[in-house]
Amino acid sequence: MDILTSHSPAWLAGLVLALVVTGAIAGVLAGLLGVGGGIVIVPVLYHLFTLLGIDESVRMHVTVGTSLATIIPTSIMSSRAHRRRGSLDVSLIRRLMPGVVVGVVLGAIASRYLGGGVLTAVFAVVALAVALNMAFKRDGFALADGLPGPAGTALIGTGIGGVSTLMGIGGGTLSVPILNALRVPMHTAVGTGAMLGMVISLPGALAFVVNGLGVPLRPPLSLGYVNLLGMALIVPATMATTGWGARLAHRIDARRLRQVFALFLALTSARMLAGLLS
Repeated sequence: MDILTSHSPAWLAGLVLALVVTGAIAGVLAGLLGVGGGIVIVPVLYHLFTLLGIDESVRMHVTVGTSLATIIPTSIMSSRAHRRRGSLDVSLIRRLMPGVVVGVVLGAIASRYLGGGVLTAVFAVVALAVALNMAFKRDGFALADGLPGPAGTALIGTGIGGVSTLMGIGGGTLSVPILNALRVPMHTAVGTGAMLGMVISLPGALAFVVNGLGVPLRPPLSLGYVNLLGMALIVPATMATTGWGARLAHRIDARRLRQVFALFLALTSARMLAGLLS
């Protein structure tokens, strides 16, 4: 507990406030964009753990594991809210789920052997690529009409599951632009992405718990690579605000929703790349 006791009560109060605010913002984004909140949680946790002096060898792993754990309840609430509003396509989930599960397993195995710098680079580069796509994609642009055949759909699902697990995000970050490029309506893509977040976060978080058991230099109150303190502060705030985001999503047109999504991804990527290069 030296990491926590070495700081003043005022500093610790600021840490608690930062985590709660992070959870609140993540909850709104989970409902609004179907991204599970991880796109906000990951960079904030990474910088907070840096301030706390968490060793670089485990910092990103704990960040990703904790983010995946916090996404579980958020994605459940977000997907339920979108389903009530008719923006969750169950048939898409059924087609994508086998590949997504395979991708989560592959991502979890890879995370055991990849260093923190690699995980950070994966997050930053993929987030920037998605942001650029969402910001500059022409209206009406589409790669195809609907998902491809079984093999292509399995490949898409595996990529979404694997990369999302390595990034510590719920899957909407990748599934929303991909589904939208396949002529899936934006609001349906967001709702479907929220459900995929649940499919990814639960096994992904469990894998990071197992991978981190007994690993030295982890922050206090951690179960494997999942920090229980961060989870305890973030989850209630995300659960309280997810419904707000889902309601807001149905009051914003698809173009504005895409712009908001791209803006947050670009800001997140810039922050992570700056930290990686410094």
